[in-house]
Amino acid sequence: MLKIGVIADDFTGATDIASFLVLNGLSTIQLTQVKEDLRAPDVEAIVISGKTRSCPVSEAISESLKAYEWLRKNGCKQIYFKYCSTFDSTAKGNIGPVADALMQAIGTDFTIFSPSLPVNGRTVYQGYLYAGNVLLQDSGMRNHPITPMTDSYLVRLVEMQSKGKCGVIDCYTLERGVEAVRERMTELKAQGYSYAAVDALNEQHLLTQGEAFADLPLVTGGSGLAIGLARAVRESNADAAAAQQKGYPQGKKAVAFSGSCSVMTNRQVALYRKSAPSYEIDVGRLLASATEREAQLREAVDFVTQNSHGQYAPLVFATANPDKLKEIQQRFGGEISARAVEECFASLAKTLRAQGYERFIVAGGETSGIVTKSLEVEGFYIGPAVAPGVPWVRSINSPISLILKSGNFGDEEFFIKAQRDYPV
Repeated sequence: MLKIGVIADDFTGATDIASFLVLNGLSTIQLTQVKEDLRAPDVEAIVISGKTRSCPVSEAISESLKAYEWLRKNGCKQIYFKYCSTFDSTAKGNIGPVADALMQAIGTDFTIFSPSLPVNGRTVYQGYLYAGNVLLQDSGMRNHPITPMTDSYLVRLVEMQSKGKCGVIDCYTLERGVEAVRERMTELKAQGYSYAAVDALNEQHLLTQGEAFADLPLVTGGSGLAIGLARAVRESNADAAAAQQKGYPQGKKAVAFSGSCSVMTNRQVALYRKSAPSYEIDVGRLLASATEREAQLREAVDFVTQNSHGQYAPLVFATANPDKLKEIQQRFGGEISARAVEECFASLAKTLRAQGYERFIVAGGETSGIVTKSLEVEGFYIGPAVAPGVPWVRSINSPISLILKSGNFGDEEFFIKAQRDYPV
């Protein structure tokens, strides 16, 4: 029985939440797209990977509603709109408009916003979102190239993007238990609120949320809420270990790609380059001319194939620190340079796959999406996690295994652990 249908706003976010659903006992599969004639696999949760985080609002709504309609037709009990635990968005969206569109389609007048993921340092207190020990606005997300987060108050963020009023279900209410949370929801609805931003400082708060919100037709949040919901609705004989085995990595030839410019990915790339061969993408060459672009692609492919015999996979990266990133964007334009890098990684992935590469370790949501698409992967089995929310996944339609890592996830040794703990 399909209990939870997740509509995720990017690829790494989809893999993130799928990992937590499997780890907490729900049989889960992740799909990269849905077709009208596709029948839902016999699983308890399906995660649909979108690419709606930073596209035009109308496009985000259209894609999300298409995913919802497919889930509805396949008998899904609850819809879960998943976004990043750092609430990546702008004053115009896309989180609020998509949530509103789903509410209208489903026919519900109330939902919750719960981005917390305490295991990764994302918590909410009195409606304010924290990244580690600092407010979101004081973290590295303030300088995000696409969705800079300069406000930490979820109520304000939600109401800037949405049509209704947002209240708060605070941690003190959560401490009083499931019934207190449900009573608070009833109170907010009676006062004319359409949404509630929900606090969470620890996993127990997420478990309380899961029980309290298990019957809501629509929930929204990061992947942390999935811990509570999965445990609230799973069967008593759930076997998480068996479910993860389906996604255990296969294949021999491996390569690592990094397109994220997050603070953590910069640290991960810097450390990994001390142990593994690396090739840096030059955005200027990609945009200089078609001839220069093709020359760089050939160089990158040759570099990977010539350096694939060591302990760790060769790395191709476009990761840059904030100063360098700003310089690139000022020189070439943010959207143009980002698209050039994505197309570069897409071509590399397709070419290397043709040469027998079957393991792809990818950092960055946009990079993960384009690589997955270029490899024609239709869906994944979810495997063991290298870091919280970052599992190995295995294609359902080809012998390809991947890691699709959100920018700030994992510790500094992430690239090393992905290979050391799951060797070729």
